[in-house]
Amino acid sequence: MAYATINKPSDHFNTKLYSGTNSPQSLTGVGFQPDWTWIKVRNIADNHYLYDSVRGATKFLNSDLTAVEGTLANGLTSFDSDGFSLGDSGSTNNSSNTFVSWNWLAGGAASSNTDGTITTQVSANTTNGFSIATYTGNGSNGATVGHGLGASPDVVILRRRNGTEAWPVWTSSLAGNTSYLRLNDTVAAATATDLFNSTTPGSSVVTLGTGGFSNTNTWTYVMYCMKEVKGYSKFGSYTGNGNADGPFIYTGFKPSFVMVKKYSGTGHWMMMDNARNTFNEIGERLKANATDAGADNSYQDHLSNGFKIRTNADSWNGSGANYIYMAFAEAPLVGTNNIPATAR
Repeated sequence: MAYATINKPSDHFNTKLYSGTNSPQSLTGVGFQPDWTWIKVRNIADNHYLYDSVRGATKFLNSDLTAVEGTLANGLTSFDSDGFSLGDSGSTNNSSNTFVSWNWLAGGAASSNTDGTITTQVSANTTNGFSIATYTGNGSNGATVGHGLGASPDVVILRRRNGTEAWPVWTSSLAGNTSYLRLNDTVAAATATDLFNSTTPGSSVVTLGTGGFSNTNTWTYVMYCMKEVKGYSKFGSYTGNGNADGPFIYTGFKPSFVMVKKYSGTGHWMMMDNARNTFNEIGERLKANATDAGADNSYQDHLSNGFKIRTNADSWNGSGANYIYMAFAEAPLVGTNNIPATAR
């Protein structure tokens, strides 16, 4: 059996739950200093708040909106050695509310990357296959930007920072290099030749077109790239059967986090994790593209080697419908330490 190279996935991705206090607080227990922290209130409807260390603490984007990047001085105020600190903003720290935060480790402080024709500021982690890059577009068709992973990414998420724009998401699970989804929307997969200039992202650079999605002159952007790592992350697709006894999807690890999106038609970006539900069936879902509060139902099981769909709801499991997923591990099926994952 091939072993995973990451024996403890929670050193690279971890979910942290917390309650608001209306006063500044420091959240610990993440297990590392995160470079990307995604926060969502659970008990009421409100926006998602996405922060990263390359753009800098206090600067946020909303995955459910096309709004310009905002600055919230009393939002997420710092990325700390074992978590992050919050000011007293009600958006992320209201005492009446409970919150979930999803945290990823990149490469710490950003550095200049000149692999492409446009210089990027990049925080990259080649071990776990995740990088964050910022750049300023030049409007040149075929311009390139470095991502720092040293291998071709399986997922690229782009977002304009200095104005309103959608969130294009490309994944190798979609057909070709012009297909994409929108993180802020329910729409089916579409095509855009000006996203990547009809060029598949490569081992060192992503090629850009000239559209507002990726490369308008003087516009600023952030780019999140993910490369699949055996036993830690999996980016794939499946076909629904329209039955409450839904398909099983093999990942090679016990999932910690799973996000599912229907791409053959309209559907929400469904987000599940092992912290909000600590036993099967996993029930509390949130939607990356919507403000909805968490809603509890029977949606999926997290197993030692993958996940199984437990609903015939169309956003998860329409008959003959096609879905992409992004999954991160709680534990590899077997690590280099020969310790096998156990079921929940």
